Amino acid sequence: MARPRKYIVNLSTTEEKFAKQQKRKAPSQTIRNRYSIVLLANKYKDLPYKEIGHKAGVSEPCVIETLKSFCLNGFEELSIIGRNPRSDVSQLKADGDIEARIVAKACEERPEGTSRWTVSLLTEEMSVILQNDPSLGVENLSRATVGRILARNELKPYLSDYWCIPPEEDANFVASMEDVLDVYKMPYDPKRPVWCMDEKPYQLLDDARKPIPMRPGDVKKIDSEYVRCGTVSIFCFIQPLTGKIVHHVEETRTAIDWAEKIKYLIDEIEPDAEKIILVMDNLNTHSLGSLYKAFPPQEARSIARRLEVHYTPKHGSWLNIAEIGINIITRECLNRRIEGIDTLRKELNEWSKRYEKSEKAVNWQFTADKARTKLKKLYPDIDKERNLRDKRRKEKQEAASTEDDANKPNTKV
Repeated sequence: MARPRKYIVNLSTTEEKFAKQQKRKAPSQTIRNRYSIVLLANKYKDLPYKEIGHKAGVSEPCVIETLKSFCLNGFEELSIIGRNPRSDVSQLKADGDIEARIVAKACEERPEGTSRWTVSLLTEEMSVILQNDPSLGVENLSRATVGRILARNELKPYLSDYWCIPPEEDANFVASMEDVLDVYKMPYDPKRPVWCMDEKPYQLLDDARKPIPMRPGDVKKIDSEYVRCGTVSIFCFIQPLTGKIVHHVEETRTAIDWAEKIKYLIDEIEPDAEKIILVMDNLNTHSLGSLYKAFPPQEARSIARRLEVHYTPKHGSWLNIAEIGINIITRECLNRRIEGIDTLRKELNEWSKRYEKSEKAVNWQFTADKARTKLKKLYPDIDKERNLRDKRRKEKQEAASTEDDANKPNTKV
C-alpha cells in the first residue's frame, strides 16, 4: 500500500508561474528536479510520493525530502544545494594561492622518469609542497580537487601539440612566406613553369608471417610482428597548376641524389623551359652548392642558371605544395608494408599510371592578403621597431655628447 501524503502543496496561479520560470532557469539538474516535484505535487493532490518520483525521474526519499523542505521553508530552500560534510566538494581547501601553485606546477617540466604530468602526479607533488609549507594551512588535497582546478583553468597537461608557425613576430618568416605565396599566384607559363619539391623517408617492412586474407564476415588479419628491411628516400616533384607529380626512390638522401633529380627535372621533364621556378624547404642538401658536388663546374652552373629557387621559411614547410603530393602518394599507395626497393618502385610506377588519368590542378586558397589577417601576430610592429631605432639613435647621440664634454680642455678665467 502506498505511503499517504503528509506534505500537501497548494500553489496560487502566481506561485505556479514562478515555479515554472525557476525550473526553466535552474542552473543544475538537481534544482530542476526539485521544482518538477513541487509542480507535480501541486497538480496531483492525491498522487503518492512514489508515483511523483516516477514522473519526475527521482527516488521516493528525494520527493519526501524536497516537499518537506518546501512546506517548511518555501521556494528559497529549493535553490540551495547542501553537500555531505565529508565530500570533496564541501571540503574545498584550495584558495587562490594554492590554485596558483597548482597551475604553476602543471606548467613546469614533467618530473624525470615520466612522460607527462597527470592528475595523480600533481596531487602527489602538491602534497609535498603543502606539508613543507605550514603557512598554507592545508596538509593535502584530493585528486578530484586538483582535477577541478585544472579543468577550471583549461589546463590539459596530458596533451601536447606540434606547432608549425613561429610563436611570435618573425620578419624573416613573413618575408619568405609572402615570396612563396606570390609564386603560387603566377599564371601558367610553359617557359617558366612552377614546380614544388620535397622528399620523404620511407621504411621498408616485410611481414614476419603470411597475412590471413579477408573473407565474408571477417577482415584481413596481419601479424603485428614485422621485419625491418631498411629505409629509402622518396623524392617528389609536383606542378601546382597542372597537378602533375614526378617521383623517384633512392637508397640514400645525399646532395648528389638531390642534384641528380634536379638535372632530371630540367633535362627530361622540362627540356624546353627557359627557367624553372622551384619551391622547396631549407633541408641541408637543397642548395645550389649540391650541384657542384655532383657535376663539373660548367655543367653545375648551367643547371643553376635555369633555376629560380624560392625557399619556404623555417617552420613553414606547410607552405610547400609538394607536401600535398607526398600525402596523396602516401594515402593511395604507401600506407602499408612494402618489403623492398624494387617492389616500391614498381608499386609507385603503377600508381602513377592511374594518377595521370585523373590529375588536376591544386586549388591553393591561402594568399598573402589572408596571411596578413590570419597570421597578423607574426608581422612586426612597425611603430615599435621605429621607436627602438629612435631610442638607439638618442642613446648614441647622448653618449657622443658626453664623450665630447669629457674631451674639452679646462679653461681658467
